[in-house]
Amino acid sequence: MNRELTPQSLGPPSAAYALATVVERQDRWLHTSGIGPVRPDGSVPAGLADQAETVWATLLTLVTEAGLSVGDVVSVSTYVVLGQDLAVVMAARDRALAGHRCASTLVPVPALASPEWLLEISLVAAGTA
Repeated sequence: MNRELTPQSLGPPSAAYALATVVERQDRWLHTSGIGPVRPDGSVPAGLADQAETVWATLLTLVTEAGLSVGDVVSVSTYVVLGQDLAVVMAARDRALAGHRCASTLVPVPALASPEWLLEISLVAAGTA
């Protein structure tokens, strides 16, 4: 079971994410690489919103293939090229997680591995086998 930590002695998170998540007695873990916005046919969508949807579709496929669910996602790390609309990226995360809150970090970066990529996301999920 994963449990969000929300101590009353701390300020709230600045968006829809958990400050921390405790993993209690889990025996199945998924750690993804940084996933870029590459469709199954190898193409990369041009816009940020489409790239974010593509990345999240890939991540959710990996979560499902691992025998886990969105509720098992413990943390998300998002890297976004400087100057992009961060609200678009956070909205895509919130849609993909469907109300589930986990630890989340958003890092603006000057560039990513491929020049057409506007974002890259990795996640960790933990659940029972």
